[in-house]
Amino acid sequence: MEMKQALVIRHLAFEDLGTFADLLQVRGYNLATLDAAVDDLAQADVTTPDLVVFLGGPIGAFDELQYPFLAHELALVRQRLASGGKLLGICLGAQLIARALGSEVAPMGVKEIGFGRLTLTQDGLDSCLAPLAADIPVLHWHGDQFQIPPQATRLAGTAICPNQAFSVGGSVLALQFHLEVDPQRLEPWLVGHAAELGMAGILPTDLRKQASAMNAMVPAAQAVLSHWLDLV
Repeated sequence: MEMKQALVIRHLAFEDLGTFADLLQVRGYNLATLDAAVDDLAQADVTTPDLVVFLGGPIGAFDELQYPFLAHELALVRQRLASGGKLLGICLGAQLIARALGSEVAPMGVKEIGFGRLTLTQDGLDSCLAPLAADIPVLHWHGDQFQIPPQATRLAGTAICPNQAFSVGGSVLALQFHLEVDPQRLEPWLVGHAAELGMAGILPTDLRKQASAMNAMVPAAQAVLSHWLDLV
């Protein structure tokens, strides 16, 4: 079987592909990873891989003055969109897709951190996100929100953040929430984001307790990704 190629662009080592990595490898993808803050993004080829994934990170999609690599990353998102190939954005990655499609990304004024359920739109119920309709909580960890691009379809929201997911045809999927996370491997997140949790008044013990009850999240997440990968 000829291997498919997936390019993953990450911002923190522990905010990786999570449970999506195993599924992609089983489905015949060779995974290559670039660290956006370290590697030379100008040399990245985002047009030829079968799949490109932009992962999350604790900075704003509009912070290119403070983090200049974001401008190069945004250019890569635009290149991938123009190619028409499969593009998945998670959290910061989803926000960059929204920006590249002309929509605003801005602070909500509150943090949404922890495991919680989504409300799927009718389009969401008819989409690859359908496995999440069965009261499956997902991990939220953000303080910014994207607006839905005019050419996109809104798929999900929460009470705090009405815009949680959108798609563009079968090729682009943008998720504000962290569907990729393995709830049983949350500890690096708790350590890496300790300052943010402290400022938000959220106890790691509470998140750890939530994560221990998230057994249904992983199979649902992998069902979502599998369905989306099969979309033409």
